Amino acid sequence: MLRLGMTNPPYILDHLEEMAKILAHRRVYSFLHMPVQSGSNSVLADMKREYTVAEFKHVVDFLKQRVPGITIATDVICGFPTETSEDFQGTVDLVRDYKFPSLFINQFYPRPGTPAARMKRLPTEVAKQRTREISKLFQSYKPYDHKVGERQTVLVTEEAHDQQHYVAHNKFYEQVLVPKDESLLGHKIDVVIVSATKHSMEGKLSNALHVPHSPLPPPLTAGEVSGLADTQRQENILVRKQGRQWTIDGPFVRTSLQLLLMCIMSLVVIFYW
Repeated sequence: MLRLGMTNPPYILDHLEEMAKILAHRRVYSFLHMPVQSGSNSVLADMKREYTVAEFKHVVDFLKQRVPGITIATDVICGFPTETSEDFQGTVDLVRDYKFPSLFINQFYPRPGTPAARMKRLPTEVAKQRTREISKLFQSYKPYDHKVGERQTVLVTEEAHDQQHYVAHNKFYEQVLVPKDESLLGHKIDVVIVSATKHSMEGKLSNALHVPHSPLPPPLTAGEVSGLADTQRQENILVRKQGRQWTIDGPFVRTSLQLLLMCIMSLVVIFYW
């Protein structure tokens, strides 16, 4: 399974249709980490963020519609120097409306060399209070309780911190703890969700242990070009077996380039001789 890394709204606003197709692919986690940082346009402008709250919402709403169940993770900063009470309330409202299952909450810290480092900071207690308020809101909702009883397909990847379970992830990159059985590691399995916490779920093995999945395509032969249809691939292999070099394979390309380079060198020598 492939997981996309972090991005920002400006980078994908013009490519949402393509992004939705990628995130819906069966071999890609339906998960995206996209920091919003603030629910206030004025604060985003002061942060030099190149997007608005409306653009962030548009990306989230579009992907939620096109990729049902997608997980959107985000970040917020509390106590930015120019953040007013109204600005902070915008961030609170955003978190309350979307109930992000994964939320990284940071109290403002001036990084040396940035414009914000030269701004007058808010009182420390104000920044701490806002951080506590957002944290309390985040802890108030349970994103996985409604999934208890579901049957899910998960990929087992690593040992859990408690050393009593293995960590697995479902299609939406939600963490599912499964029994610590070495035979499961690296495999897709079917589980039934038996319990849920704020940050993860626990799965019990279902009767069908290993999930059948489409077999991987056969490896390419030497010099074969990927992305060709099976019939075209077989024709190319047959041509090579017959000793004809009409396909654009690795050795043919290298030989052609070498001949081309020799011709160019010859022309250069003749021209300057």
